[in-house]
Amino acid sequence: MAPDELKELKIQLQEQLDKGFIRPSSSPWGCPALFVEKKDRGDRAIIDKNREEDIPKTAFSTGYGLYEYLVMSFGLTNAPAFFMYMMNSVFMNELDKTRRTFAGSTHSAKRTQALCQVQQVRFRLKEVGFPGHILSKKGVAVDPSKVKDVLNRKQPETVTKIRSFLGLAGYYRRFIKDFSKIAKPMTSLTKKNAKFVWGPKCEDGFRELKKLRQRHRC
Repeated sequence: MAPDELKELKIQLQEQLDKGFIRPSSSPWGCPALFVEKKDRGDRAIIDKNREEDIPKTAFSTGYGLYEYLVMSFGLTNAPAFFMYMMNSVFMNELDKTRRTFAGSTHSAKRTQALCQVQQVRFRLKEVGFPGHILSKKGVAVDPSKVKDVLNRKQPETVTKIRSFLGLAGYYRRFIKDFSKIAKPMTSLTKKNAKFVWGPKCEDGFRELKKLRQRHRC
């Protein structure tokens, strides 16, 4: 790790020790700790707890020693499922209601001591981001920031690159009418024993998919 990352790591380790989230470990397991950048430009240290006896398996090594988690940590395989289970348990009484949701949800969160980070809370938004999409009263839209990946793609020169492009563009195929027909000339080049010849139809389909990719309302 770079010096500034080590400094941040030491701060985060101390914070989690103080909160009782981790403890020094002598586990035979250990994964290296590293940082990933968050949307707020900060850094998050990332490193499955199902049973108490599995705690040693969450051990991670740092320049300041070996530690293990006493709570569910970010990035674990079963973390999303556990998070949804917890959310459903906390907000069960409000799941089917459309009125007084905020008041009821706030009360349930307070009752169960569920906390949130103030800097991540937003009120009265007209649209919200959801992995790869934008949700609003108008419907589901493609996240504009994701469009760039497709628009910046150059003409595929190999079968692998064609598959890569079609996989990326195809993730949002429900937003593109006749996606399969438009992509057919390129798809045919990926078949076994097919001769790789990038003709006008492939080029037209390639450009058309990039163009239609910007029509993001569903």
